[in-house]
Amino acid sequence: MPSSLDAYLQSAAGADPTRKKVAETVRHLADAAVKLRNTIINGGGDALGASREATNAGGDVQKELDVVADRLFMDAAKASAIAFYGSEEQDEPVTLDPAGTLALAIDPLDGSSNIDTNVSVGTIFSILPATDEHRADPGSVFQQPGSRQLGAGFFIYGPQLLLVLSLGNGTSVFIFSPGSSGFVELKGAVEIPDRTSEFAINASNYRHWDPQIRNYIDDCLAGAEGPREREFNMRWIASMVADGYRILVRGGIFLYPGDARKGYAKGRLRLVYEANPVAFCVENAGGVATDGINRILDIVPEGLHARTPLVFGSRREVERVGRYIADPAALSERSPLFGKRSLFRA
Repeated sequence: MPSSLDAYLQSAAGADPTRKKVAETVRHLADAAVKLRNTIINGGGDALGASREATNAGGDVQKELDVVADRLFMDAAKASAIAFYGSEEQDEPVTLDPAGTLALAIDPLDGSSNIDTNVSVGTIFSILPATDEHRADPGSVFQQPGSRQLGAGFFIYGPQLLLVLSLGNGTSVFIFSPGSSGFVELKGAVEIPDRTSEFAINASNYRHWDPQIRNYIDDCLAGAEGPREREFNMRWIASMVADGYRILVRGGIFLYPGDARKGYAKGRLRLVYEANPVAFCVENAGGVATDGINRILDIVPEGLHARTPLVFGSRREVERVGRYIADPAALSERSPLFGKRSLFRA
């Protein structure tokens, strides 16, 4: 019989007080995810995907379900040992319990542009330590590098409700089973394959990319006749939790680079509550996550809503992208024969 999430958390926490609090936080987040899942499957017509007049801290137009999700997860944080709550939907960190020892950074609803098209959406979360130093300056708690995360993961609201979770010692997947009254383990000790022939990127931004990223994609698209000497498939769901889960279970690479568009030089994704938790899960599954060159988990965030380019997935492919960016001329597999190939030119 599959292990329950509760049993997994209890075993992982042991007698350590901090780990017990992390485990309790995950339990409350899981309860909130079930409530959000029920809201989604019960429907609401176009209302859940309706745009509000307000925008969030990142400048994105809020959808009704964004706000619903934020309230549910803030309630979950209040029920946990969370001192500070940092959300994509909040301009500034919110102090919940000054005596708390943890901080929660969260994207309550990743992929909200897909709400009204019935595509998988999700919730991404990061659990960080909160100390006396952070109480004097609440914003500083979200300026810790991702390597300090005590736990991280994401929920996927799709055909199944899934939880991808890492507490720093491997990455596991849990599925919500109504018959079991909770989450049960679906995949333990996930391992991302080192090699891949599948990439995920928004190709509509091709003209805005740096030449190094174009070269990498061009070489993949050249297929068996190109410098990579094998065929590649492209996948792009525009919901990072869905793309990320596919990569965790069958390998691949995800790229959201910075580009030449106004405001996109540092990428579009948020470091603290999107890139860091995904990177934590990916690394604990044997994969790699970088901003193209630098390890994501080593970057010190400038603030709660700091942005970053993001490349994650199968180790060899992520490292290859780093070589394209750092020194494209040094790539022995490239040759003038393929220098003029591109996404839109033969």
